[in-house]
Amino acid sequence: MRLFRTRRWVGGVAVAIGCWAGASLAAVPEKPAQSKQQPSEPSERDEFRRFVESLWPQAQARGVSRATFDAAFTDVGLDPKIVALTRKQSEFNQPIWDYLAAAVSQKRLERGSELARQWSQAFDGIERIYGVPRSVVLGIWGMETNFGAFAGKTDIIRALAMLAFARYRGGFFRDELLDALLILERSEVARDRLVGSWAGAMGQTQFMPSSFLKYAVDGDGDGRRDIWSSVPDALASTANYMRQKGWQAGLPWGFEIALPEGFDFRHHEHDFSDWQRLGLRRMDGKAMPRSGKAKLFLPAGARGPAFLLTDNYYVVKAYNSSDAYALGVVLLGDRIMGEQPIQGRWPRDEPSLDLSQRQEVQKRLQRLGHDVGEPDGKIGTKTRDAVRRFQLQRGLVPDGHADPAVLHELRAFR
Repeated sequence: MRLFRTRRWVGGVAVAIGCWAGASLAAVPEKPAQSKQQPSEPSERDEFRRFVESLWPQAQARGVSRATFDAAFTDVGLDPKIVALTRKQSEFNQPIWDYLAAAVSQKRLERGSELARQWSQAFDGIERIYGVPRSVVLGIWGMETNFGAFAGKTDIIRALAMLAFARYRGGFFRDELLDALLILERSEVARDRLVGSWAGAMGQTQFMPSSFLKYAVDGDGDGRRDIWSSVPDALASTANYMRQKGWQAGLPWGFEIALPEGFDFRHHEHDFSDWQRLGLRRMDGKAMPRSGKAKLFLPAGARGPAFLLTDNYYVVKAYNSSDAYALGVVLLGDRIMGEQPIQGRWPRDEPSLDLSQRQEVQKRLQRLGHDVGEPDGKIGTKTRDAVRRFQLQRGLVPDGHADPAVLHELRAFR
């Protein structure tokens, strides 16, 4: 669970992750020997060990014993590769059409369909108890670990300790590390089985330690919460997470829609009845829901596919804040259940902004007083809303899409 902020976060939980701002972990060249009058500087290894020891009072306050604490950090040392991985998140660096093509691949659809049949009884119970459709749980399962095929082999304590030491995302990973210690203290899992992703997510649907403590459930009735090897536990835990985050039973996540000729893009959020009056129609030919509201979402701008999104879509984003990830989840799940692929055409001929250009868009918007969150080059809801407001001010098509035209207008704006 990423979500990937973040996860990069992952799912769920994922989450968007930005550049870390801690001590440099790059390889340090050997320094010349110093004279006896000059005390040697503490090595980074020593700094790391002191950081680990500084966590003991906080761990103790949470109920972690000294024995558990010491055993958890046995053989845990510096691993700069973990921090380097924070800069390689595909959901923020690929064109969305390439990301979704990989997310909803034919092999994944075939595997997902097979597992939907194999675990149909478990899904029946999950839908009855939690009200979350199997399509969404299947989508998360597939996106996070390719249906359990690869849940990660990184030592969770090492990963979280490294990210916490780097002060990556402030105190987030320190708190997750303390929760991981509590999982060990409660004997939820053996120390050698506490493995997962480089960002600390665990199990078949990639829960962060805090999410495990809050939302993991026993889905197979054996008295344990084993999201690593029990499929029913992992799937039921995911459904419980979604329900606790606000999933509304019976409400779709949304759907692809066709916009009428001459559509006024100033319309952004309406009741379904109002959207219908404005001439929008569902691409799958089904009727609009009789009640509820939805937001218009144009992930590649006015020239690309269009969607109406309900509150349930934003519950999926609680798992991972990337729109590419959330769309991957819901579209994969729908396709597994027999729904049609996206009908709209992606604007593949349109140049995309690179990371530095996306950061420039965010910084320029920020200087104009718009709230974009952290200017990390990851285009999320806040940035899209800020772009839309700027487009409205400048007479551009207000589709919320950060493209070269928006950057050009921002550079010209005085």
